[in-house]
Amino acid sequence: MADVGPVPSPNPDPDPTAGFRGPLPGVLYVGFLPPGLGPKQLRNMMSVFGEVGRVFIQERDQWRTWRKKKSRNRWKGQAEGWVEFQNKAIAKRVARSLHNTPIGTRKRSRFRDVLWNIKYLHRFKWIHLSERLAYEKLVRRQRMQAEVSQAKRETNFFLQNVEKSKGLDKLQEMKRRNGQEWQEKSWHFKQRETEIEIQASKAASRKRKAHELGKTAEIHDKSQSNVALLAKIFNPSAEQD
Repeated sequence: MADVGPVPSPNPDPDPTAGFRGPLPGVLYVGFLPPGLGPKQLRNMMSVFGEVGRVFIQERDQWRTWRKKKSRNRWKGQAEGWVEFQNKAIAKRVARSLHNTPIGTRKRSRFRDVLWNIKYLHRFKWIHLSERLAYEKLVRRQRMQAEVSQAKRETNFFLQNVEKSKGLDKLQEMKRRNGQEWQEKSWHFKQRETEIEIQASKAASRKRKAHELGKTAEIHDKSQSNVALLAKIFNPSAEQD
């Protein structure tokens, strides 16, 4: 009989590491980042509390608009950011402890008077941010294409009008040389009625309707006064009886 080796136990000891998952990552949203606070500085500040994964900073579109309207340097460079911690428990603790606290801890720090605006994003994953950024990029590309198409249409329209104007000038010059009279085309546009004209039109319409109702009532009264005559006309048998 061949040696088949030891027979395995029917109830082996379970592996203590089987099915073990590490801590789930958590993402923090930083709603306000002052100028000069970049990804490297933000990572260094957050690494004090725990292991940091990915960091992303993006300039806000509304601040770009404000920066165009106001030529002040304090509007330049403001942004929002996202920070990924490898442990979501640490991310929640950081959001609770740092929210509404000064960014700079030293007296001479330029971020001393700026407060953290941090929020923990519940059930938010980094893939959601990637999808959002891809969507915003696609929207900006489509908007840019629409603006370029609009600019091309306006340019073509302007060039066509310039060519038409040159053609009209040549035609006018030829008619003058031939002794013919040139007649300018006149465009007639109907002016929109003013409020006084609208009210006068409504009053005339009401007056006309009242006059028509008066005539109808007068005809009705006349018809009612000739009841006997109508009875003779439409019921001659009653008169013969």
